[in-house]
Amino acid sequence: MAGNIMRTLDWKPDLEEASGPAYLAIADALADSIATGKLRAGDRLPPQRALAATLEIDFTTVSRGYAEAQRRGLIEARVGRGTYIKAPKLRLAVSNATSSIDMLINHPPRFIDPALEARIWDGVPTALSQRGLDMLMRYQVPSGAMQDRVVGANWLARRLPGVEPERLLVCPGAQGALLATSMMLARAGDTVCIEELTYPGYILLAKELGIRLAPVQMDEHGALPESLDKVCRSERPKAFYCTPILHNPTTITMPLERRIALVEVARHHQLPIIEDDNYWPLFAARGNASRSLAEFPSLASLAPELVYYISGLAKCVSPALRIAYLVVPDQQAADRADVMIRATASMAPPLGAALASYWIESGVADAMLGAIIAESDARQAIAYHLLGSDLSNSHSQGFHLWLQLPSHWTLNAFTTQLRIAGIAIAGSDAFSVSNAPQGVRLCLGAPDTRADVDRCLQRIADILHLKSPAHRQVI
Repeated sequence: MAGNIMRTLDWKPDLEEASGPAYLAIADALADSIATGKLRAGDRLPPQRALAATLEIDFTTVSRGYAEAQRRGLIEARVGRGTYIKAPKLRLAVSNATSSIDMLINHPPRFIDPALEARIWDGVPTALSQRGLDMLMRYQVPSGAMQDRVVGANWLARRLPGVEPERLLVCPGAQGALLATSMMLARAGDTVCIEELTYPGYILLAKELGIRLAPVQMDEHGALPESLDKVCRSERPKAFYCTPILHNPTTITMPLERRIALVEVARHHQLPIIEDDNYWPLFAARGNASRSLAEFPSLASLAPELVYYISGLAKCVSPALRIAYLVVPDQQAADRADVMIRATASMAPPLGAALASYWIESGVADAMLGAIIAESDARQAIAYHLLGSDLSNSHSQGFHLWLQLPSHWTLNAFTTQLRIAGIAIAGSDAFSVSNAPQGVRLCLGAPDTRADVDRCLQRIADILHLKSPAHRQVI
């Protein structure tokens, strides 16, 4: 044991090649030494002052480096005894070859990129402190600081070229934007059209507001214009809520012709459209952005006078930000939306808005988007290897998939068998207010690792292909 302590006490990181802050280089060096086996669980590190003297750097730099390593879960401080390499957490083995996985929420997948993780946090304190005490000690205007609205307009420029910051409001997440918009357009007892399979959060919102929902039939290209027209004539709805890109849950992306046809119906009936465009960065960033814009334009670009456009950062950057951008048709609508945000949330979180602006302007948001896309693509490849012939859409570019159930399965029986196997999943009943096709949504971002994705989907495939489903829960 004594020899082991001497070895760890002599540990010294090489900071000469470090390009970033020295404290991050210390944390990165610790991670590298652990990964290569130079440091093992239980090894004692040099005291901070001793390491600072050895490296001829300030003590606070070493202290920050140790703190960063502790934040990453690499080391632990023991009072009166020193700092030690932390033992990795052990995963519990389970008999079903898959741990309990909750696929009910469509999280973006976790990516593994230590350099990007360091970049995400580097500079944040300085960027936030530049906003000053006014951001911390004063209520902000409901529509968001103009600085953040300008940044939001620049972020959306790839999707809505030329959008004016005055028509853009910073909202407390996409759900907050949906709440404000729905309250603007409809009252209790009014009707809003939705796609026959739709976002469960909107179903819940409408229920709480007393808004009736009228489903519009869908095909493989999305909502049917003739069905929307029929509902408009019979129900006289106040708005039409839809998700044209990477539809949740089916992953359908509407082609241009369908978008134009739906807009024509909406114009004919003077029907406002609530466009949920949270997934567009996952779609556009994979190829030529201008081509994506031309082939799959936002409904807001086709009918800016009718569309209330919502795009959040939860799916493409981070759910923790709770920031979304709402673009409305005109200044009158912007003023009304401002009132609704004040009435429901007072304002979007200023710290979250400032952090979002910093990440966007510094390029960190694009880097995070790229990492999310790369991880999503890897998980998609696993899914198509195991379930390719069973999936409804072979061209999904997000991190969820739609699995249509074969005739020998009922939705209740299938989700029950998955629950027994430790997998919680959302079926078509969660996305519908009427009779809907029997299917389930697979959220590829829910499992922690790709290995977990593989085990989870293998178990789903095994259950799906059972010829005679067992009902073990019935005695």
